[in-house]
Amino acid sequence: MEQLLHAMHAWMADYMRSYHTDDAEVMQGIRIKEVHTGYVTKIAVELARHLGLSAHDVQLAEIMGLFHDVGRFRQYSLYKTFNDAQSEDHADLGLKVLAELPLMQQLAPEDDALVRFAIGNHNKKEIAPTEDRRAILFARILRDADKLDIYRVLAPFIAPEHADEAPKFIKQTTEQNVSAKFVTDFAAGRQADYRQLKTQGDRKIVRLMWVYDINFSWTLQRIVDRGYVDLIIRYLPPQPELQPGLERLQAYIREKLATPDTAAL
Repeated sequence: MEQLLHAMHAWMADYMRSYHTDDAEVMQGIRIKEVHTGYVTKIAVELARHLGLSAHDVQLAEIMGLFHDVGRFRQYSLYKTFNDAQSEDHADLGLKVLAELPLMQQLAPEDDALVRFAIGNHNKKEIAPTEDRRAILFARILRDADKLDIYRVLAPFIAPEHADEAPKFIKQTTEQNVSAKFVTDFAAGRQADYRQLKTQGDRKIVRLMWVYDINFSWTLQRIVDRGYVDLIIRYLPPQPELQPGLERLQAYIREKLATPDTAAL
């Protein structure tokens, strides 16, 4: 497996470099995805080790992190956007890329299926129903690793004075207030429909609602310790109707952080 992992890392590095261009705006997005890939890979490995998984399963987590956003590069090449709603679901597109990669055929069939399931579900609102408990575990690991690093990616652009520095694919309307639908969802502690995003306030509240989709206290502890939750709250619009949602969120965080992690489902 070590040789295969090395070959996969080399292939991915070459693949990402193949999308380099002299267009500075495009390269800004490509660079962000390159760095994101590296961090998610590292986080997935750390989380798998924290959960006490075998060396083999830690390597599978590494492969999932490495390839989780492989579809992003073809997506931008084809559609000139990272917005799935305006183009194609990037996880589904990534599975098409992996189907063309002979290195994947060197995995045992059950490992190949596990990797594909986790990648295909890393960006969905919910993990697809399955009775395969290992598949659910690895999908949860990848989703946590991805979200933890997305918080890092977005953090520099939370403050209004830095919003104009955000890459084009992050920038949206300047309207700050949270829409009524998202206020209601936030108060209820549910996930939101990203397709209904209308304002910067909506985008911020959705990032707080991601907390409810974090699977492991290990991940949430890092999100809290790095100040991502407090940063978003600091720059929320002054809407009193957000208070019930904030109180519910803080109570949930305290409870989740007090819950020990386990790989058992």
